[in-house]
This record gives sequence, structure tokens and C-alpha cells, in this order.
Amino acid sequence: MSKTLSFKTYSAKPADVERKWYVIDAEGQVLGRMAAEIARVLRGKHKPQFTPHVDTGDFIVVTNAEKVALSGKKSELKTYFSHSHYPGGVRVDSVRDLLRKKPEKIIEHAVWGMLPHNNLGRQLFKKLKVYAGAQHPHEAQAPTEMKIH
Repeated sequence: MSKTLSFKTYSAKPADVERKWYVIDAEGQVLGRMAAEIARVLRGKHKPQFTPHVDTGDFIVVTNAEKVALSGKKSELKTYFSHSHYPGGVRVDSVRDLLRKKPEKIIEHAVWGMLPHNNLGRQLFKKLKVYAGAQHPHEAQAPTEMKIH
């Protein structure tokens, strides 16, 4: 007679998740590599109790969004397309224009594309705070500096 082993799959509960705050300085960081790391931390994949259907991630504050680096010729060629769903409602913005007007949108757009596109993804996205300059209003949370390689 062989004894059968039974293992239980651990599933994190939202109440058991301990959240941390991290701050990332985007100055000189390559956009895609930084966005991938941000999405990983927002989802909680860096934690051992990661559960795909539960928000186990941490908060991220990104500063100096206006100084983010783009590889190749993206700063000249990359565009963002949107449509208002009205006739003639096409809007095409270049990266150069967005860096001048709303530099936060570039990082938010890159991270949003790497998160799940469902209710969980929208919940995760709310934990991302992006600021154009070096100042941010989240000092009370005592965020830890996070380095991206």
C-alpha cells in the first residue's frame, strides 16, 4: 500500500497582502525595461505569495518622467493613436509632443500595455503614481528607492 501525498495550492487572500511603497527615478531609464519592471512589481510577481487572480502587488511612485530615455529612433518616429469614436475623431500624438505636454502619459501607456486588461488590471493600475518632476506628495508613505538595472 502506497500512501498518497496531498498538497494544497496556496492562494493569497487580499487581507493578508502587505503592501510596500517604492519610488523609481526615471531619469536616464529606458522606457520599456522600466515599464516591464514596474508592471512586475504592481502585479506582485516579485513576492513568493503571488496569486494570479489577487492583487498582491505594491505601490510605485515614478519621478522625473520627463527625463525618460527612448532607445533607437523612437523619440522621432513613435506615435500614439486614439480615436474619439466620432467622425474625424482621429488623434495622433508623437512622443516628442507628449514629452513636452504630458510626460506622465508615456510611462502610464507603456505600463498599462503590460498589465492584464480586465478589472484586476484597472485595480493594479491605480497603484501607479507618475510625476513629471522630481517632487512627489507621497513622502508620508516612506517609499523605498528602487533601482532598475
